[in-house]
Amino acid sequence: MSSNDGIRPFQIDIPEESLQELRRRVAAAHWPDRETVSDRTQGAQLAKVQELVHYWASDYDWRKLEATMKALPQFVTEIDGLDIHFIHVRSPHANALPLILTHGWPGSFLEFVKVIGPLSDPESHGARAEDAFDLVVPSMPGFGFSARPQATGWNPERIAGAWIELMRRVGYERYVSQGGDWGAVVTDVMGRHAPEGLVGIHVTTLLGALERPPTPNTQPTVPPEVASALKNGDPAPPGLSAEETIAYEASRNFATRGSGFRAIMGTRPQTIGYSLADSPVGLAAWFYEKFAEWTDTDGEPERVLTKDEMLDDITLYWLTNTAASAARIYWEDSAHKTTAGEVSIPAAVSRFPREIIPLPRRWAERAYPNLVYYNELEKGGHFAAWEQPELFAGEMRAAFRPLR
Repeated sequence: MSSNDGIRPFQIDIPEESLQELRRRVAAAHWPDRETVSDRTQGAQLAKVQELVHYWASDYDWRKLEATMKALPQFVTEIDGLDIHFIHVRSPHANALPLILTHGWPGSFLEFVKVIGPLSDPESHGARAEDAFDLVVPSMPGFGFSARPQATGWNPERIAGAWIELMRRVGYERYVSQGGDWGAVVTDVMGRHAPEGLVGIHVTTLLGALERPPTPNTQPTVPPEVASALKNGDPAPPGLSAEETIAYEASRNFATRGSGFRAIMGTRPQTIGYSLADSPVGLAAWFYEKFAEWTDTDGEPERVLTKDEMLDDITLYWLTNTAASAARIYWEDSAHKTTAGEVSIPAAVSRFPREIIPLPRRWAERAYPNLVYYNELEKGGHFAAWEQPELFAGEMRAAFRPLR
């Protein structure tokens, strides 16, 4: 092992001065006027954001999260010139299947904290010991405690390569991969590359497959008639199943009313980064809107995520100054698109009903010719593991059981 292959222990230790400065900035918030509508069509609602921020200033305690994280084995290792932070939990059960879990935006590795116990030690959570996993939970480059890239090129392709190296470096010769949001894109790329040892993937969104251009030997994930109707803004084409119609309407709604953030961060991440890096309240509002829109809560994310959980994630971005660097993944993906190819290894898909675009089975089968598992859940949204940890853990056990 070369010196750069070294894996170093990591422990969170935020100076008290940084927390005091955050509280000062939060207390000095300069608020906009209230929205002129009674719903969320103009963005994050003033009353909701003020409620969250006032709690942030008065009752939120970052040190509670630090105590939780210090109980987990965390490490840093340099890959391709960049320090990568990751949690590595080995199961107490023999023959556990190694699993790498990849987060997205505006999430973080914190999305998976609630499933670490159920996945690594299922017997203690009412499940079977033979369904146990060893877990690797990295922070993507520019997110959380991973280093912020100082040059371009860290797109999903490069991150997937780093994850393949990470799993080799921690010593796993056979493993599976899971992701949602950008994590699904990275996981899809890993599946396309099919490195030795990767025996299967699981995603909760087809973002990766949608980004992957078809080849002469593969078909596009979205049927051509659907893609054409979406491009032209037409009604759903005839002949779609009920779940395809839901996916079509969700796709059209996202394209027309929900994708502005992606356009901004995909073209001007530096510009929006100034606001997010300078204003904790601006950062909180930018994220809270997505928590409200993308959880299965009808706009009330507090129904599935506590204020502390949301603020843990927001505060992590603030204290690590990663709001701008995390936003750049949208720019990187636009500037350096993933290349074409097919995922031929076994793939699994879980359809959570309030995912941004709930996944029809027909589209999943087009995306993954070797689809070995597909399941529809009754509840859950975009942040599946964070919102519904028990259901998510059950999906991991069921989806990967045939690959053990």
